[in-house]
Amino acid sequence: MTTTPATAPSPGPAMGPVIRLRGLRKDYRTLGGRSAALDGLDLEVAAGDVHGFLGPNGAGKTTTFRLLLGLARPTGGSIEIFGEAITSSTSPALARVGATVSQPGFTPGFSGQRNLRLLARAAGLSRARVREVLEAVDLTDAAHTSYRRYSLGMRQRLAIAAALLTGPELLLLDEPTNGLDPAGVVAIRRAITRVVEAGTTVLLSSHNLIEVQQLCDTVSIIGEGRLLATGSVEELLGEQKSRTRVEVADLDGAETELVSAGFAVTRDGQALLVSGHDDPARITRVLAEHGHYVTELSARRPDLESYYLELTGHAVPSPTDEEETS
Repeated sequence: MTTTPATAPSPGPAMGPVIRLRGLRKDYRTLGGRSAALDGLDLEVAAGDVHGFLGPNGAGKTTTFRLLLGLARPTGGSIEIFGEAITSSTSPALARVGATVSQPGFTPGFSGQRNLRLLARAAGLSRARVREVLEAVDLTDAAHTSYRRYSLGMRQRLAIAAALLTGPELLLLDEPTNGLDPAGVVAIRRAITRVVEAGTTVLLSSHNLIEVQQLCDTVSIIGEGRLLATGSVEELLGEQKSRTRVEVADLDGAETELVSAGFAVTRDGQALLVSGHDDPARITRVLAEHGHYVTELSARRPDLESYYLELTGHAVPSPTDEEETS
């Protein structure tokens, strides 16, 4: 198969998860003793997925990325990539991995293309490969523009291009859309989509929950160094979690009747949020049988933001919040 702008090497025989973490632990010394950045983290990422990696600041996302790349040693547990144990930054499996955990040292006065050519030459790659990755991230028209004139979004895309030079089968992206305007986010999303269509697996840490919900196949949410939830977006936010917002004159009376009928009910301002049902029409029947008449009925399916808040107890971080660096 011919290598195209974001094409990964052809996959080998069927295998287990591309990434498998078991009981991963990372402790750091502090003034008060020791602190666990990761506390028994389990994680699996399947081949071909875009896997979202979410958690509040300090949850351990960047620490996990550094351990995956062999840039830090775990205190306990195991790390496997492509079925091979990762013990250091020279582990053989890492030759199949690209990452933007730390940006390459681009020279401001050089063009984007010249910066990539320097990296390609060091890796023994051709100039044709540089053209391919520039096309993959939509930077062909800006190839000859000085790096210092690049916007933040263009710099992020050039970092992704650098990570793609060797044709990785796995791409680790640490907050690729952080701080970008809407146009920059769209450009990054387009670049990631091209990478995935070419067969590359992507692990994406992000604070942009809308982005994750639109782009990712599967999601893992962590808090205090532990896995809180994992699965497809549909599984995490499935219909079983749907709720119905009900407006009715007598909130107390309506709530009593619905709870008696087996519904789970919470307050939402001057309305009720009702769950535990397959058919919203049953809500209106129960209420009407007891003299309560609904003035408004609307479906409320939770989004990833509300689910994140429910699991972690944290509001969604601001795009300008800095991730932990340990």
